[in-house]
Amino acid sequence: MRKKKDIHFEVSERKILLRLVDIAVVLTGLYCLEISLHYDYLIVTANALEPALVLAFYLSGFGTIFEIYNLQQSSKVEASFKNIVLTASTVTLFYLLTPFLTPVLPDDRLEILYFYLTITVVLFAWRLFYIKFISTSRFYKKVLLVGETSNLDNIIKPLREADPNYKIVGFINCEEPGKDIIKYKGLVEFEPQQLMTIIRKEKISEVVVATYNSEHIATPIYHDLITLLDQGFTIREYTQVFEELTNRVPIQFVGKDFYKYFPFSRSNQNTLYLFFHRFFDILLSILGLAFGLLISPIILIGNLIANKGPLFYTQERVGKNGRTFKIHKLRSMVADAEKGGVKWAQKNDSRITKFGMFLRRSRLDEIPQFINVLNGEMSLIGPRPERPFFVKELSQIIPFYDTRHIIKPGLTGWAQVNTRYGASVDDSLMKLQYDLYYIKRRSLFLDFNIIVKTLSTIIYYRGQ
Repeated sequence: MRKKKDIHFEVSERKILLRLVDIAVVLTGLYCLEISLHYDYLIVTANALEPALVLAFYLSGFGTIFEIYNLQQSSKVEASFKNIVLTASTVTLFYLLTPFLTPVLPDDRLEILYFYLTITVVLFAWRLFYIKFISTSRFYKKVLLVGETSNLDNIIKPLREADPNYKIVGFINCEEPGKDIIKYKGLVEFEPQQLMTIIRKEKISEVVVATYNSEHIATPIYHDLITLLDQGFTIREYTQVFEELTNRVPIQFVGKDFYKYFPFSRSNQNTLYLFFHRFFDILLSILGLAFGLLISPIILIGNLIANKGPLFYTQERVGKNGRTFKIHKLRSMVADAEKGGVKWAQKNDSRITKFGMFLRRSRLDEIPQFINVLNGEMSLIGPRPERPFFVKELSQIIPFYDTRHIIKPGLTGWAQVNTRYGASVDDSLMKLQYDLYYIKRRSLFLDFNIIVKTLSTIIYYRGQ
């Protein structure tokens, strides 16, 4: 059977497409501006590439911070416009403030306005085209699911939420026919003997096999999958797809074969990586504490007026290899917040003061933790350090929870920038999936990505 598939873009391909076309349309727009008006601030020529490369670097960097490459945001007109305005404004400001890398300011200051408007207009025009023609059903990746009916709801939901262009056309129940099989109504179900026909008719791009135990796959379906594989058709295992789309490790699908899912990053034992990781921990902690001292008068006044109590508080947390340490933070809750006993922090928690909410949202409450980083008890990046009470409770409920303690906890981390504050067992499960993904794929590139996302969290006031 020859496979006939529609054109589609993978997640990584769409992100690269957005970056490359962003740069191309901006440079093209500035070139058109140059030849149509009396404009010579940034002349795009082969003999003067440095200013154009700096502009491309700023555009890519600040575009990441302001989330114009977030695929969920990029598929919405209003969100795209807001993020593009913020990106264009920041790019223009930094471009003007770095004359040692960029052209000298023009005599006619109106050219700066032309520069800013051109970047904003061409980016928004291109993103409208992307939303209208590329981020549409014609470029969806069409997928057929083969799995057990009892698992389908938990399998489908995270994939749909992670990628709006990932289209699950239907599913085939891979279990042997029986009386007790429950029908799933949230997705079209095809009969096992229709597998080959559906792939041709719906132009399926790949088949995803989602089962806890491959022995549950009925023999006829197994033979059809082998035939498709022999013909070069893409067949993937669910955990691979889940990890790729969600950037999390699906621990609910990890059983006795856990060693297959956790081939932890070599960076965890890489001496050079660990050296640079610690070097930047120390460097940025010193800068962070210096910044904290600089703004300390504002924090002291705010605490005196709105918090009315001690400025700092310490609390026992669990660190690397399960060792406990004392964490330092700026107090954001009322004094004696846990006089009724230990409990989860909730969204809109009444124990959080108004000034404390500002400290949390801006992440300023975590500045004293730079002391923990300097002491080697924490790192800038890693899983959030949790309290012993909750660690003991969650370790008994969630498998592999203690695995997050094989590295130092962090001031920020992959879980912290991708999900909300853990206020329940379900939230902790979600955060653990992100933490294990970081431990599994730890690298300088992922660390840099987390730093950039942390800046986005601060700018958009999402701290909790």
